[in-house]
Amino acid sequence: MIYLEDDCLEIRFPELHRNAGVSINFQRTLRLPDDGEIHHLPPGLGKFPLRHIEDFDLGKRNELKKRGGLIMPMFQADALWMYFNSMQETGDEDYPVAIKIGTGKVCAVSGEEWSQTLNRDPQDYIVVPDQPWIDGYNVSKGTVRQFVAAPLGQGYTAEEQLTGKASVGGIQIQAFPMKREYYDRINQKEDLKDSMDMAFCFDAEFSEMGLAPGGSMKQEIYDDPHDFEVWDLRKSERCFVTIANADQWMGVTGEEPPISPFTAHEYTNQGLPWFDYYGGDKVAIAGAKRLGKLKSAKHIKPTQGENFWEDDLPINNPKVVWTNKKEVNAGEW
Repeated sequence: MIYLEDDCLEIRFPELHRNAGVSINFQRTLRLPDDGEIHHLPPGLGKFPLRHIEDFDLGKRNELKKRGGLIMPMFQADALWMYFNSMQETGDEDYPVAIKIGTGKVCAVSGEEWSQTLNRDPQDYIVVPDQPWIDGYNVSKGTVRQFVAAPLGQGYTAEEQLTGKASVGGIQIQAFPMKREYYDRINQKEDLKDSMDMAFCFDAEFSEMGLAPGGSMKQEIYDDPHDFEVWDLRKSERCFVTIANADQWMGVTGEEPPISPFTAHEYTNQGLPWFDYYGGDKVAIAGAKRLGKLKSAKHIKPTQGENFWEDDLPINNPKVVWTNKKEVNAGEW
């Protein structure tokens, strides 16, 4: 069962357990400079709005509504990261869920073309709650290239670079829950390892967006800590997120899009924090060879017009904050 609640995509498996599910939101963030440096994690600057795509008239592109799912606005060169949160309906342990992420039906973890099942070798999914977020394409061990919005059909997107086609765009999400029998063992601390109906009409041609690789950042994609047999491959839910050009969002929905955030240089000069995260004993998987061959959007010559990537100003002496929970010192008193 899939729901939209407060700009969050909720995927639930209530027939298994009240905690069986995951909440996903798409966070606006700073576009990293593509300067050859590996940067720290940028901040979340609020959720992108999500709406049911079938509620709107897309004019000549109404066939896109057959894909179902949601629609979200992004300005050209906007960056995003995806945040995953376990459902907590009871006081039991978090319920593990395996999640596949595709952009233009190219897997962001393995670089392979989209398939509607999980694959272990190479791993083409992340595991929640172990993986709290993903910011980009898994290009090498411990490094991702940031997800950046780009117009479809100009050669920028990962889809176009790897498949030579510009026919899909958007973001694809598919979730597979852990089998209940294995979750019960986790809960017992056993070790498992060995809208409203809108009527707006958009007169101009609807422009789809895809995601392209941007600057690099430090981020590990964690190895699945469970045996592969724990995942229930017979049960899954999937959702297609269409990315609309934010300049056209008001014409489609009647709502103003969120404004583009300021630059990474401006953010850092204000003394605002970047982030680092330590996964403890979690093991990172290797980067995908196919994704490692991707060119950054900065270095793509578009089929029409000029490259949208603006010159980046440097990030100097960023303030870095650890996101891990820190134990409270009881003190002497």
